[in-house]
Amino acid sequence: MAAESDGWAGMGWDWTDVDDIRRRLDEGADPEKWSGGRPLHRAAVFGSSEVVAELAGRVPYVDALENGVTALWEAVVSRKPENARALAAAGADPWRLSSGGWSPGQLSLAGPTPGLFSVPEWAGLTDTERAAAEEANRLTTALGTFHYDGTGLACVAGIDAAEAVRRLEAAPVEDEVIDELLEDPYEYGMDESLQIIGVTSVPGGCVVTQPWGYAPQMPGVVTRLSADTVCYGLYANPKSGNQGSIVRHGTVEGWTCTRAGDHTRTTPPRRCRLRTSTSTAPWPTPAPLQDCG
Repeated sequence: MAAESDGWAGMGWDWTDVDDIRRRLDEGADPEKWSGGRPLHRAAVFGSSEVVAELAGRVPYVDALENGVTALWEAVVSRKPENARALAAAGADPWRLSSGGWSPGQLSLAGPTPGLFSVPEWAGLTDTERAAAEEANRLTTALGTFHYDGTGLACVAGIDAAEAVRRLEAAPVEDEVIDELLEDPYEYGMDESLQIIGVTSVPGGCVVTQPWGYAPQMPGVVTRLSADTVCYGLYANPKSGNQGSIVRHGTVEGWTCTRAGDHTRTTPPRRCRLRTSTSTAPWPTPAPLQDCG
């Protein structure tokens, strides 16, 4: 009923048709309300610059917040520079402080479109932030692009794959099992596939991966891995967004959930048991992977 009354019935991921959006607005669709959130925020991420401009011209305040961030922040985070320009042209403030004490303008300077907005003398990045942005660009370029929805991982400082396997009390997995699992992890069975994770030594530590599930980020896993060190766990949840945890010396220091913005979780996800298992597999890097649980 809410979707029918607000004039946005049938709207989903595609907010690119400016004629359809304009027709809906002319027929009484609420530019401030949609069952899935604020229309302008949605269009900033999933719409065209024409739709963004149309909606921005219909709302009373272009810098209204949803989940603590503006539509301009959403456009910059989602790497939609044309949508960001349309919002700035409509009066959105690139230098309004937002998530984590950053502004959309600062975020753009740290990303792939540093020339997105004119920079006032008092704004910009510190030398430390600039160095971090350059390093992030180097790392993301080296990593390349791949489908990551549904992936779980944990980055652990100061220990190698062998030590991670020891801490998890892992046991070997037969090569035939790994081959079958990698061919189709979802047909293999969720309960069984969650018990198998990969560990790769990298400079400075190791990375625990599971391209089909959340096991590397489970509290029981990251607390063991982080003994006398620090660990960051992540699950790229296809339904609710990226869920991360910071764990130091076996203690979870914080949980975060990121979905087109940055929203803090106050409670961790449910705990799950992880059984043990180890072998080799080629995903997700050319380096040998040990599969363990």
